[in-house]
Amino acid sequence: MSDIATLIAAAVEEQARATQEISRNVTQAARTAQVATNITDVSRGASDTGMASSQVLSSARPCRAKAAVSRAKSRSFVRTVRAA
Repeated sequence: MSDIATLIAAAVEEQARATQEISRNVTQAARTAQVATNITDVSRGASDTGMASSQVLSSARPCRAKAAVSRAKSRSFVRTVRAA
């Protein structure tokens, strides 16, 4: 009877260790899934930022051209005023 109780106790301990290992693995898998989700979110954010930067650049080009024209006209006006 004592041998059976010892075997049962050993089996219960082994089952407890297996359950703890399963629990650790599930926790690790959940963390890994969260990291993957975070990486996907960061990637999406970087892509959105890249698109926004492209839009800003596209908007800035005409402004730069208009600024160059304004600068040339201002210089011409100042030269005309100085010459007068």
